[in-house]
Amino acid sequence: MILPIYIYGQTVLRKVAQDIPADFPDLPVFLRDMFETLTASEGIGLAAPQVGKDIRVVVIDLDVLADDMPEYKGFKKAFINPHILEYDDSQTDSMEEGCLSLPGIHEKVTRPTRIKVRYEDADRVAHEEWVGGYLARVMQHEFDHLDGKVFVDRISPFRKTMIKNKLKSLLQGRYHCGYRTKAALKR
Repeated sequence: MILPIYIYGQTVLRKVAQDIPADFPDLPVFLRDMFETLTASEGIGLAAPQVGKDIRVVVIDLDVLADDMPEYKGFKKAFINPHILEYDDSQTDSMEEGCLSLPGIHEKVTRPTRIKVRYEDADRVAHEEWVGGYLARVMQHEFDHLDGKVFVDRISPFRKTMIKNKLKSLLQGRYHCGYRTKAALKR
């Protein structure tokens, strides 16, 4: 089932998500719904708060980038209870980011190029590893959602002032996108 994407201003996007227990009901169904939603919205990553759930679940599908980044051919993965354990700040990179919850907004964000993460896969097998490159950026962006943050929280105050009207439009439900959404509609 394709779920609506919660838009900037929804309170669930500012909550710190909770780890889910081993007996979390219908996890495979929820993961399938998240992947379907991600595909329908033409995104590469989706966090549970973006579909209204304050739980630590993320899905990432980088296979759509395989023509430009062949190393991600077939990469489609769920991350359960993910946490970033360490940032390697020795090298950072600035790149434009966008977000399904902030349609029409794209800004350069500087992030470390390597992180150490802990998570469980879809089979609930635990992993702890260093991740680098573009995947590290996507993970940081999506895992931020689990900590109540969105990418515009990581841009300069000057840039945030420059996009103030765009953010206000999102809060008022004035935006266009090609996927199902649930707007905050704060006036």
